[in-house]
Amino acid sequence: MKLVDLVRYFRNGGSYDNFCRLQSLDVNSEVIEIYMLEPVNLDSELAFFAIEDTEGKIEYVFNDKTYSNLFDFYIFQDSIEEFKTNGDSAITDEEIACRLLMYGLNDA
Repeated sequence: MKLVDLVRYFRNGGSYDNFCRLQSLDVNSEVIEIYMLEPVNLDSELAFFAIEDTEGKIEYVFNDKTYSNLFDFYIFQDSIEEFKTNGDSAITDEEIACRLLMYGLNDA
């Protein structure tokens, strides 16, 4: 899954609980973090890990692949809600993904 796919899923009404079930994630985890396979760009694949596993590391190695931490799901969901309520309705999923990626790389 790429960032634009994640954006599309949640902009179209996907729920967190259902997403966790689909991704075999522990919905009861303290925090699910969103990581991106290096090298980081809009075409990179995402991975989702519980903070209990990553301990909040900026880089996390899993199955011999290195992932960079973008942000946690709380930040992602808050951003999506903000785009839904305050954003320009004409903004595309791709534009939102690009903004989120820039945020993850520069501000998180």
